[in-house]
Amino acid sequence: MGPKVFRAMIEIGFIIFLFYSNLLMGEFERSNGQHRTLIAAIEDIFTFTNFLIALLSAFVGYVVFEFLRRKF
Repeated sequence: MGPKVFRAMIEIGFIIFLFYSNLLMGEFERSNGQHRTLIAAIEDIFTFTNFLIALLSAFVGYVVFEFLRRKF
């Protein structure tokens, strides 16, 4: 694998990490102190649909930032 592909994978992975951490924080905020466990919150956010959204968002974010990086 070339360095460009490795860099893209790292950037896309970081965007996915941010997506899931935001979902996790929102899940705990939405529970309003109902004493939900971390495992229950993780089960709610790690779904196939959320993964597809994260992957698509990460790819779009990567393309936009690469465009901006090259333009400026």
